Amino acid sequence: MMDARRDTGAGSGQIVISIHNEPQPTDLGDVRVANRAVVLRHVRLHAPCSRADIAARTGLNKATVSSLVTELIDKRLVRETGLTENRVGRPATMLVLDGEPYAALGLQIGPDELVAVAIDLGGSRLLTWRRAFAATTVPPTETLRALAALARRAVGRVTAQGRTVLGLTVGVPGLVDPSGAVPLASALGWRDVPVAAELRAILRDPEFAVGVDSVANLAALAEQRHGGHAGTTELVHLTGGLTVDAGIIAAGRLLRGGRGFAGAIGHLPLDPNGPSCACGVHGCLTALVGLPAVVHRLLPDAEADGPVLDYLPELTRIVALARQDDPGVCSGLAEIGRHLGRGVAVLADLLNPETVVLGDHLATLAPWLLPAARSELAARAHAPGAGGCRLEASTLDTAAALGGATAALATVEAGRLPAR
Repeated sequence: MMDARRDTGAGSGQIVISIHNEPQPTDLGDVRVANRAVVLRHVRLHAPCSRADIAARTGLNKATVSSLVTELIDKRLVRETGLTENRVGRPATMLVLDGEPYAALGLQIGPDELVAVAIDLGGSRLLTWRRAFAATTVPPTETLRALAALARRAVGRVTAQGRTVLGLTVGVPGLVDPSGAVPLASALGWRDVPVAAELRAILRDPEFAVGVDSVANLAALAEQRHGGHAGTTELVHLTGGLTVDAGIIAAGRLLRGGRGFAGAIGHLPLDPNGPSCACGVHGCLTALVGLPAVVHRLLPDAEADGPVLDYLPELTRIVALARQDDPGVCSGLAEIGRHLGRGVAVLADLLNPETVVLGDHLATLAPWLLPAARSELAARAHAPGAGGCRLEASTLDTAAALGGATAALATVEAGRLPAR
């Protein structure tokens, strides 16, 4: 056993979740960890499978696979399901993911709600909770206390089922640096908030890891693992809501940039004569297709009684009017779709993704946005056929929280055995 081999099976696009590049194996212990990750990933992608299948598909020798599988069974990450005779040669004992004793948590901070999702090792949801909370009206510390209370409840629920929490990851709609601090989250009115450090302190340094990432990045992870385009190695998820951001998967990995701030497409100026944005720029993507811009454009009476804090009723009203073929709303949605298509064309030219997925309110309004957006994408992208880029609506609910739970599995999926 000299080195780790890459799983070359169909659909084996690897998700790398850590903020920093992983160190290359430097000794036999590191190699074993890397090989354990290869085996675990193969079982996740190809179960049910046998030890011989794993050895043949990964290039690891049979003795190494047998030893690693024994460890994974001992930690209840993998389990045997019995013999199968529907194969060439002798019957073989088949393996599937276990992970029943474990759970991972993802939390999401939104302007008007907090979300918690728990999943098991295979990605099945154990709980999905949403709590109305106006984060934009209170100090960051109060929001983090409310988030910690939601986390404690979720931890209590899964531990009462006999599960050990492997980790927790929080999604914030803004810029997140490698330390888990948020230098800027304009949707929340936050600047320089040490989210990871404060949350760990409020939770009294829990035994599991606490991570923080942008909502866009975590939503992209969820799409690549669980969405309608799972396994796509070149993918962009566009978040909606008060701001628009992009989570980018390139070559199967999150594209973070030098300081972790990649994907802030929401303030790309598209129309110098367009409406002003809170960032001070006229006609940026958020000012044209963000949820406040959509409500202002389609429901000019929405703010008659004061600033809108909860946009769900307005979004529901827009959908109802669109379904009734209201001419003003349908015309406005087509215009918004054209702006969206211009922004996606920039992404198509810069990144050449296979798929751009629309999330949040953009997904809700996709039936009326997509025709104009796709037409604009085709017309404005430099490469013929937009370089093969498809523009689709997400089918995931609470994608960022689901991605946070997926990210919390990173240590185990990288081959490190849980303490249990």
